[in-house]
Amino acid sequence: VQVVESGGGSVQAGGSLRLSCAASGSPFGINAMGWYRQDPGKQREMVALILNNGRTNYAENVRGRFTISLDNAKSTMYLLMNDLKPEDTAVYYCKVNSDRDLISWGQGTQVTVSS
Repeated sequence: VQVVESGGGSVQAGGSLRLSCAASGSPFGINAMGWYRQDPGKQREMVALILNNGRTNYAENVRGRFTISLDNAKSTMYLLMNDLKPEDTAVYYCKVNSDRDLISWGQGTQVTVSS
């Protein structure tokens, strides 16, 4: 499965960014997709998840600021990030959960928020 993220960049605190994740080549159906992030020296943490039925889950520290969405027809997931804070700075990774427990990760995209 090919997983390609895009949309990262640098922004000032209070600004917005939209991340995209396109999945292709899966031999099985996709059950869920999610965004995770990782700072150097820290563990990777879940940011937001979305199931193929549209159900979502957010980390407490982004709820109300971030919105995850999924275009099933395009196998593309989006993360709209509003009111960004310096602590949101990290490499953001896309994770794809397919049938038969197939898990695929993207290479990551850097998000930098300056104060």
